Amino acid sequence: MQSILVIGGAGFIGSNLIDYYCKKSSKIIIFDNVSREGVKNNVFWLQKKYPVQVSFVKGDIRTDTAKLSELMEKVDVVFHLAGQVAVTSSVKTPLEDCHINVIGTLNILEAIRNSQKKPMLLFSSSNKVYGELMHIPINEIENRYVYEKLPFGISESHNLDFHSPYGCSKGAADQYVRDYSRIYGLRTVVFRQSCIYGYRQFGSENQGWLAWFIIATLTGKPLTIYGNGKQIRDVLFIDDLCEAYDTAVQNIDKTSGKIYNVGGGSDNALSILELVNILEEIFQKKIEISFGAWRPGDQKVFISDIRKAKSDFGWMPKISPKEGIKKLVCWVKENKDLFNKVL
Repeated sequence: MQSILVIGGAGFIGSNLIDYYCKKSSKIIIFDNVSREGVKNNVFWLQKKYPVQVSFVKGDIRTDTAKLSELMEKVDVVFHLAGQVAVTSSVKTPLEDCHINVIGTLNILEAIRNSQKKPMLLFSSSNKVYGELMHIPINEIENRYVYEKLPFGISESHNLDFHSPYGCSKGAADQYVRDYSRIYGLRTVVFRQSCIYGYRQFGSENQGWLAWFIIATLTGKPLTIYGNGKQIRDVLFIDDLCEAYDTAVQNIDKTSGKIYNVGGGSDNALSILELVNILEEIFQKKIEISFGAWRPGDQKVFISDIRKAKSDFGWMPKISPKEGIKKLVCWVKENKDLFNKVL
């Protein structure tokens, strides 16, 4: 039985990943400080569903280095999903953002480097490491922006240009993870993720925009679009992301030391206005929207070029935006009481 440590495992991605691996008979340790609203529900749900396979350790990656070191001797694989996740929060509290995303990641890397077992590590990074991409020519059409000359999107070879404290902290962590493979020989993989959405996502205005639009529509909360709504992201359903994680780990001899852009790719690009249109079709009603100023560091277009992931470990998304959105709408409807407690 494979032993896995999921740091930040109480969150949206972590809880889905644990569910995925438990179905494959893995043994899981969750390490999380459960500071975010709603995530305690995820821990309760996982431990109730998998009482034998799932154990929970409360801890903070910034301070609980002894706990991290102890856990590294018990597992084969580490998924590092913990972090400060919102650009807006990083702008308000950049020092805290740095401590969580940079120092916390270094603590994890050091715990692995100094361990006897040296488990492999997969780190969840962000497309924000590429910055605003203002130099990339784009065109504006009816409901979206589009790249003028990049039909497949932004590749891993594109220059990094951190924008916002969040971009800086995730980018620094991203590079540390890569360098610990080169310098210390650790088996590490970096996923620069685009817009991930799916079950158990407690989206908000600041992070998880696609889920937030669904939650707000179902709970009667006001919706604001910051900018004109033509911003494009390549969206990726959580089931496809879990498969990407697993496939990258299974092919660690090929993926070790590498960085991958992981998102929906050009076939799964979606603007905010297009999302609203899909939701109006699903709910059969007009959704009232107000508009606010653009947010700092908000890319008008980001589409991941995911061809390297396909080439190296044979992964491609399977779930279309319309299919994924319908799945998430159904889940939120079925679990509306969870959101009433959080909102």
